Amino acid sequence: MNDNSSGAVQPNGGPPSPKPLSPPGFGAADSPHRALIERLRVNLASVVLGKKDVIEKCLVALLAGEHLLLEDVPGVGKTLIGKALAKSVAGEFARIQFTPDLLPSDILGSSVFHTQRGEFVFHRGPLFANIVLADEINRAPPRTQSALLEAMSDRQVSTDRVTHALPHPFMVIATQNPFEFEGTYALPESQLDRFLMRVSIGYPDAQQEREVLRSHRSGEPVDDLEPVLTCEQVGRLQELVRTVRVDSAIDDYLLEIIHATREHPDLHVGVSTRAGLSLYRAAQSLAMVSGRDYVVPDDVKQLAVPALAHRVLMRGFQHSGRRDAAEQLISDLVQAIAVPA
Repeated sequence: MNDNSSGAVQPNGGPPSPKPLSPPGFGAADSPHRALIERLRVNLASVVLGKKDVIEKCLVALLAGEHLLLEDVPGVGKTLIGKALAKSVAGEFARIQFTPDLLPSDILGSSVFHTQRGEFVFHRGPLFANIVLADEINRAPPRTQSALLEAMSDRQVSTDRVTHALPHPFMVIATQNPFEFEGTYALPESQLDRFLMRVSIGYPDAQQEREVLRSHRSGEPVDDLEPVLTCEQVGRLQELVRTVRVDSAIDDYLLEIIHATREHPDLHVGVSTRAGLSLYRAAQSLAMVSGRDYVVPDDVKQLAVPALAHRVLMRGFQHSGRRDAAEQLISDLVQAIAVPA
């Protein structure tokens, strides 16, 4: 007896077509993974008004499993975005207010002698969270900033010769004001290289600002935000990002951009291999956020400036530390490189 319960009979009388053994790929319109990403996007947009591009970059960083640096003037929503993203994921959230007197042990934790057990017990610091908001990160001294390097690179911290794993997923969202110099310390190049992207928020237009005023009439909307994804779902999405297809022509295009930064006469230091890997992963993540299971050249082109401009060092004192000059140079460099068909 033939059993056709595994699929529908073909019109030509051929064998039945098998039922799919797994959910549709995330490139499909009915993909559950696309639904999860859209749910997260809508949740963020409900409190971060009129900033679709910033929200998209936040999603790209989260799904790429990388860290994000929000750099702009005070009061434009840097902390709001960090809190909204953290509250949208049902994980542990920690906010660390960076100050000049902050010590590495204040964020990593410290060992305290336990009298009853007769041994030192490690008490975890606020860094042991799924999403960590490092507010005004450039206010902490270099020693404290450097304590984040191992955490951001290897998802672990080492104290008293003991290594402690950080929770998964783990993401640092750092904020800083680029125009304030009193009581601040410039982030070292090694730490800037650990951030996937540097993103500017910008001022809202008049209509968007009107909506902001109305939404805050009775309180802070972000306080009522509910999580829409679990940590397990975020981890699964991060795994799927690594399956996004990248054509060899895209590889060549990305590498041409990377190598061009190292040969440009106005750049003292080009981008590192780590930066190339970050841009590669970011392009995969953007493709997935856009509902595709393959990368297109525009993914690389769109992310080149936010992913690379903070990693280069320009020649000449007049350009040192100038964000706009570095971003314009990377933009011009990308425009001069032919996009693969």
